[in-house]
Amino acid sequence: MSATYDGLLRDAATALAAAGLDNVRFEARLLLGRAAGLSTEQLVARGRDEAPPAAVEAFRALLARRVRREPMAHILGEREFWGLPFRVTPDVLVPRPDSETVIEAALALLADRGRRWRVLDLGLGSGCLLLTLLREFPAAAGVGLEASPPALAVARDNAASLGVAARARLLAGDWRQPGWTEALGGPFDLLVSNPPYIEAAAIEGLMPEVARYEPRQALDGGPDGLDAYRAIAAGADRLVVPGGRILVEAGMGQVPAITEIFRAAGFSAEDPWEDLAGVQRVASFKH
Repeated sequence: MSATYDGLLRDAATALAAAGLDNVRFEARLLLGRAAGLSTEQLVARGRDEAPPAAVEAFRALLARRVRREPMAHILGEREFWGLPFRVTPDVLVPRPDSETVIEAALALLADRGRRWRVLDLGLGSGCLLLTLLREFPAAAGVGLEASPPALAVARDNAASLGVAARARLLAGDWRQPGWTEALGGPFDLLVSNPPYIEAAAIEGLMPEVARYEPRQALDGGPDGLDAYRAIAAGADRLVVPGGRILVEAGMGQVPAITEIFRAAGFSAEDPWEDLAGVQRVASFKH
C-alpha cells in the first residue's frame, strides 16, 4: 500500500469497493482522517506527502475493520443524528436518518417549542430520539426506558455531553416484563419509540453491518416483527395524557398492521409520516 496520503486513499477505496461497499472515497477519507488526525481539507492539501508510519498502521487497522463490514459508527465511535454527535458502541443501534422522521413529526405536532412537554422514549438505545427532542424543546423533561444496561450507560453519556442530563430520567426496564409501566411516572404528552421491528427469521439476511454487529435485542421484533408494538399499545393508555401523541417508527409496509394494533387499544390513527425515500416510516396516534 502506498504511503502517501493520496496513495493510501486510492488503495483503500479499491479495498472497500471489493468488500461490496458504496461511497468508498468518502469512507476512506473518514478512516484516514481519524487515523492521521487530519481534516478532509488537510488530507487534500497534503495528498502527495508521505504519511507517518504510525498513521499508516492505524489506518490499516481501521480499514481492516471496515472491510469486514463493521459499521462505520462503531469504528469512529460516534454518529451524527439531527446535526448532533451521538456516542455509539456495539451495545446500541446505530442512529439512522430514517429515525429523524420521528423528530420531524414531533416538532410538527407539538408546535409550542417553549412548553414544558413531558416526553417518554421506549427503547432508548443511544438516546437519539429523546435527547434530540429535549434539545429542541428546551423546557421539556423526558423519561427513557432501556432494557440493556450497557445501552443505558451510552445514553447517559450522550445526555451529559449534549447538556440535557438534568432534564432526562433514564431508567432500566423491559416492556416484556409485568408491571413495566409502573416506574415511569407520567402521564406524558408524547410517547416516541423506535422499537425492534425485524421479523426474527429475517435478521440473518440483513446487510452484514446490521446482522453481524448490531444488538439483536434492538432488532428482533418476534415472529411477525410486531411484538414490541403490542406491548407498547397495551401500556400506552396509562402513559399518555388524553389528547397526547404516540409516534412509533415502523419498518417498510408495517404501518397498516401497527395501526390496527393501536386502534384496538383505543387510540385514534393519524396520517403516517414518510421518510425521505417516501416510505411510511412513522405511525402516529392520538389518545
